[in-house]
Amino acid sequence: MADVTEPSALPRPAANGTLPVVPAEPPMPAEDAAGQTVAAIAEANNISAGMRRSPGLAGTANPRADEIALYDRQIRLWGVQAQQKIRTANVLLVCFKALANEIAKNLVLAGISSITIADHQAVTEDDLGAQFFLTDADVGKNRAEAAAPEVRKLNPRVAVKTLTTDIRNEQDPTFYAAYDVIIATDMDFMSTTAVNAGARLAKKPFYAGASHGMYGYIFADLVKHDFVIEREKSNRDTQVGAESTTRTVKGVQVKKENGKVVELVSKQELYSPLMLVKDSPLPAEIANNARRLKKVHPLLTCVRALWEYQRNGHGTYPTHTDSDLKLFTTIANVKHQELLLPTESLKADVLRSFLQNLGSELAPVTAFLGGQLAQDVINVLGQREQPIQNLMLFDGEDSAGPVYTLHPIFPDTPLPNMPSIPVEAPITVL
Repeated sequence: MADVTEPSALPRPAANGTLPVVPAEPPMPAEDAAGQTVAAIAEANNISAGMRRSPGLAGTANPRADEIALYDRQIRLWGVQAQQKIRTANVLLVCFKALANEIAKNLVLAGISSITIADHQAVTEDDLGAQFFLTDADVGKNRAEAAAPEVRKLNPRVAVKTLTTDIRNEQDPTFYAAYDVIIATDMDFMSTTAVNAGARLAKKPFYAGASHGMYGYIFADLVKHDFVIEREKSNRDTQVGAESTTRTVKGVQVKKENGKVVELVSKQELYSPLMLVKDSPLPAEIANNARRLKKVHPLLTCVRALWEYQRNGHGTYPTHTDSDLKLFTTIANVKHQELLLPTESLKADVLRSFLQNLGSELAPVTAFLGGQLAQDVINVLGQREQPIQNLMLFDGEDSAGPVYTLHPIFPDTPLPNMPSIPVEAPITVL
């Protein structure tokens, strides 16, 4: 394990607005993600020299102090190298509604290279309720093109592009390869899985999110992601090897900082696509524990029931007819049984509230979800911190945000003994 000394203070700008030249320090090992983080810390000691080695951060060989000052807090937080990865990132954001508004705002302010807004639909009066990039004058215009000018105003250094075609019909297999992260929001299940499949074929990180009134979720499929956790070293050494079913510790390095010993732990996470997550079991540590099963949030059942409803071609959302309500309730009961959850934890008022919130947008909820998703994207681009693995739910009524790890196969996880197509599933009366 390497031992890195505490970094010195950043150099002050010269009178002409540029940073002074400081002799470069010897390069640090950067063979893995932890080594890269160590190298970034050393590079922060000599930020101007680091900028010359990574001119893409500011677009010039000798950036002015005002440009460095723009991202100063971010550079101090996660280092030059992480900011460079963010600054060169190209993001594709599909379906530009209230949740996507929040995501775009946060990513553009963080200083990504470009964001491409893909939306083939026109602005409606309903869009004006929770979307802050649109005005009454935009009704009837393409949603992406109407919002783009306002998005550009947030950060002129970020290129804002638009796509007005339906990318679900995209036939070019290299289309998604041009982006570093693909995000789909507020789309039906089959549309979301189509974008997920394209991103996975290109081996690109994929996120999906949706808001339904007081409820919402964030899903991540990063395929295979390497990252670094920085933490104070405990008395027990961190062991290299499998840490969970999906996570592996690849290596450990150590540094001294402010009189403390800090370790940089390199990890790797494996992910599954949304199509498989829809029917995946809970991990064994939950499925084999009756007490923990009782604490599983019923919103998990509701969201998976909605995916199943859409997957089977019943429509985007259930209507308020008796037949639709009974059908959705039947599906919800079946999905609840698939997760081995106790029957009493899925109550009629939970289903009723979820159905009443479907399709609506509330600014406080989209702000929270958009902030969480954007922060996770930034962490993934910088390869720092534990990303979402792999489904985060949000219940605004209970202020709850549980995260569930759902994958097709978990060792030692019991499987429900039930038919794939229910014949006489119990129905809870709404």
